[in-house]
Parts: sequence; structure tokens; C-alpha cells
Amino acid sequence: MESQWGDGGSVDLDDTRLEALSPQPLLTRDYETRPALVYERLRQQHGPVAPVDLLGVPAWLVLGYREALQVLQDNDGFPKGLENWRARAEGRVPADWPLGPSLEVNHILIQGGPGYRPLRTAWDVALKPFQDPRHPQAKRLKAAVTAYADELITLVGQGGKTGVADLSAQFSRPLPLMVASHLLGFPGSQGDDALMDMWRVLDAGPDAEAALERLLATLAELAATKLQKPGDDFPSYLLAAHPDLSLDQLARELFMLLGMTSDHVGILISNTVVEVISGEGSVRASLSAGMVRETMNRVVMRKPPLVNFVPRFAAQDTPLGNYTIRAGDPVWVSSAAAHADPLFADHIASGTTISTRAHLSWGAGPRQCPARELASTVAAVGVGRLFERFDHLDLALSADQLPWRSSPFMRGLRSLPVRYGLSSAPVRPPADGPAPEVAEEVLPDPSARQRSSLWRYLTGLIRGGR
Repeated sequence: MESQWGDGGSVDLDDTRLEALSPQPLLTRDYETRPALVYERLRQQHGPVAPVDLLGVPAWLVLGYREALQVLQDNDGFPKGLENWRARAEGRVPADWPLGPSLEVNHILIQGGPGYRPLRTAWDVALKPFQDPRHPQAKRLKAAVTAYADELITLVGQGGKTGVADLSAQFSRPLPLMVASHLLGFPGSQGDDALMDMWRVLDAGPDAEAALERLLATLAELAATKLQKPGDDFPSYLLAAHPDLSLDQLARELFMLLGMTSDHVGILISNTVVEVISGEGSVRASLSAGMVRETMNRVVMRKPPLVNFVPRFAAQDTPLGNYTIRAGDPVWVSSAAAHADPLFADHIASGTTISTRAHLSWGAGPRQCPARELASTVAAVGVGRLFERFDHLDLALSADQLPWRSSPFMRGLRSLPVRYGLSSAPVRPPADGPAPEVAEEVLPDPSARQRSSLWRYLTGLIRGGR
């Protein structure tokens, strides 16, 4: 395969089987603190594809941009679906493998085989009203994002017109969860308990397993409600587009939407805020010019929230990089490593307000993320409202001291401490946004908010910071 980033020359392929290579562990302390160095070490040692150990299970990690595109765009040659995993079929994946629960939930991001195509078609149909800017639902969604963002910023301001806040805990993490609750059609603030449980699951703490059980039960109950009484929301639209979905299947899809969009979007908001605060003047200028998405595109090129995609599996013995990938081998594409591939990164112009859209943050090919436009809209509106409502935002720690959390899939900030100054100007919707009366329709009942677990938690952060 020829590429402008490489000469496509032939190499002597290493035919050693993955199991015989004794790969080094990927998820080490070095990976937690400086993943870019780990990727570069692997690239120097193995080339664009490297064998790694993922918590006791061997896998191939794709580091090269060209090779990443080859895998992502070839759904027949590298399909998803755990049924394609040879080691799993042969009983060589431990039953207590820590990554097992994340991959066993057979939703849209994981599923392969004949069931995927009708499910993906249903997802595209169900999401279209929220992603097509001409559709009333998309306008209502944007109004909801604006209203929720303003609620959270106003709550931060209760700690004082100036002060210190953790924008991760107090804004970028709760905002997409609140929007997801709107998409799922939870009545009133009923979904807030589910949002808190989603938070516990994402943090993978000691109460994560119990939180997951509660969350799936809540989502199954919501699915049953939508089956009996459909509404103008994502689960109702998905059921209408795919009537054969069981309640259990629908609950899994709702779990995916809630978890993936919330974590991905929350990280994207935080990373973009850091980019704007700590970046050069051109970054702030591009944001002032209304080019929030251009700023976000640059951010995901350097710090993609989803650093490693869920695995695919070679359909047959296939040359990739300097190795032969055997049929049934797991192949993990690293977008973070691919973006840093010198054969790609050295061709990206720097110092310009116009960014490349060649990033892989949402994937590529036929299985590109179905909710990418939705997620981008939520992040862009959230970032825009922050810099509209605050006169100034400065990091309370130097950029190199910000605490990061890494997982096999995601990389984001544990916290984002900032010094802020809230604008004294009255709250108003964006100049190109929805009419005020539309925005007010999606505002939650204040008394219900005060009773919700999410709001009690956020209010507690304000009181605790005084």
C-alpha cells in the first residue's frame, strides 16, 4: 500500500506468532505518566506495529498512521466481534481478565457479524434528528446543552465571582452526562442517579461493580418504559428503527451511548480548555473568531480522548508493518500513537488556525463513530459557553503538573483546577443560538434539581471549596 507518508518499500516480515514473542506489558507506570514515550519506544523497537501485553493477554498495537487507516478502513479484513478472537475461542483469555467486562457488553462499538449492519442503520436513523442541524430535535438539543452549561457555570459562581474551581468535576464531566440524560428521555431529574452510577463505573473504583448493576437495571427499566410509551428521544427512535431489539439489547445500546459520549466529550472539553488557556495567542484568537471546532480538531490531534480503539481481529494471515498478523489475532489501533507517527505528523502544518481533519479521534472507515457530530456539538457548545461566561480562566497548576488518568481506552484529566473570574454580563444564549423561549423549555425544574443526587454532589463541591 503506497502512501505520501512512506515509500511503501518492502520489508522482511517477521512470521513469529504473537504468542511466542513474549511482549512487554503496555499498561505500566510509564504509560500512565508519559504514554507518548512508551509509544515511541515501541515504534523504535518494532516499527509501525508492535506486540504488547494487555494485563496478561498478548495483542498487536498499531502505531503507524498508514497502518491504522488500513485496519480501520478494512472491515472485512479486520472485523470486530469477539467471536473472531482465536485465543478466546481456545480458552486462553483468563475468565477474570480485567478488560473482559468492557468488551463482553455486545453493543454497537463491539459487535461484529450479521447483526451489526441493521443495528448500525438503526443507530444512524435514531441519531439523525439530533445531528441534523435543520431538524427541530437538533435545535432543542443545542438549547439543552446551552441551558445545562449555563446552569453549571452559574453553580460554580455560587462559590464567588472569583475563585478556584475544578472544571473537570464541576463542568466537563457532568455536562455531557446531563445531555445524555436529555437524549435518553429520563423524566425530570430521575436520570441523575443513573448519571452518578455512570460516573462510578467510569472511575472503576471499589463501588464500580455495584454501580454497573444498578445502572443496567435502571436502563432496562427505562427501555421498558419507552417500549410502552415512546417519546421524542433516542431510545424510542432506536426501537422504531429496529423493532426486533430486546429490552436487554436496548439497555446495552443505551449504556454505550451514556458511557462513550459522556467520557469522550468530557475529556475533549477539558483538553480544549487547557489548550486555550495555555496555548499561544493564535489559539485564543481562533476561539474568539468562533472557530471552536478548529481548536478542538487541533486538540484531538495531539491529545485524543480515545487513545486506543476496541480490538479488531485479522480475518486471515495478513502482513501489517514488519509482522505477519495471524488469523484471529487481536489488533488494537492506537490513535494517539498514529497521530504522533513521524511519517504523518511531520506533514501537518503548525502555527495555523486552520487544522487538519485527518485525525482518527472518531475512527475511520465504515465503522466511524455514529455519534461524532452529536459529541462534537456538545463539546463545542460547552467550551463556547465557558469562554463566554468567564472573563478569565487560568490554570491553578502548571500544564505539566495536571493529573492525568489513563486506561486501555481513554486518557483524560483527573481534575482541571483553574482560577476564574465570572463575567458580570447577564446570561444570554449565543448570537446564532435558539430563541430564549426554546432554551427555557429544556431547563429542569429547580426544586427537582435540588433533590437530585448529581446536584447535591455538585453543590457539595462548592461548599467544600469555600
